[in-house]
Amino acid sequence: MATVLSVSGSPSPTSRTARLLRCLDRRLTAQGHEVIPLDVRTLPAEALLRADFEHPAIVEATALFDHADGVVIGTPVYKAAYSGLLKSLLDLLPQYGLAGKTVLPLATGGTTAHVLAIDYALRPVLSSMGAAHIVQGWFTLDKDIAVGDDGTLTVAPGPAEALAQVVDQFSAALWGRPALLAAAG
Repeated sequence: MATVLSVSGSPSPTSRTARLLRCLDRRLTAQGHEVIPLDVRTLPAEALLRADFEHPAIVEATALFDHADGVVIGTPVYKAAYSGLLKSLLDLLPQYGLAGKTVLPLATGGTTAHVLAIDYALRPVLSSMGAAHIVQGWFTLDKDIAVGDDGTLTVAPGPAEALAQVVDQFSAALWGRPALLAAAG
């Protein structure tokens, strides 16, 4: 069993991105992984903005990254890049805070014009932080994510199938992680 940190970089309390991640968390849990959700918006804003590395909440968040085998990073796309809230957290992690980790980057946005934000904005940062393996990410259009009055999430069939595939690939990479670490050893 791998430990997965599932990070939502959305600043919104009613975020489709966070709801989508929590749905994917359930899939990973059903596949035998321990999943720990982290909504960056719940961290103290002052600690993030002032780069307070010593703040207990930042120390705790850093420890979550340190102990995870895999990390799912989900972000809404603004101005063709990942959220500033997510950036503020990533900036507080150690330079190689993702060393040895398998990472799944996910993004949501309003237009396909932002579909490459994962590859051109997020992936280079994750790579520079030492991620051992960044699996294929996925961009989901906001219009393909619906939240019912009762809070249930529905993803359009095509994107839902694609998301299931990338999550399953991430899960498979996590199950193969001990072999990868031994080979890199």
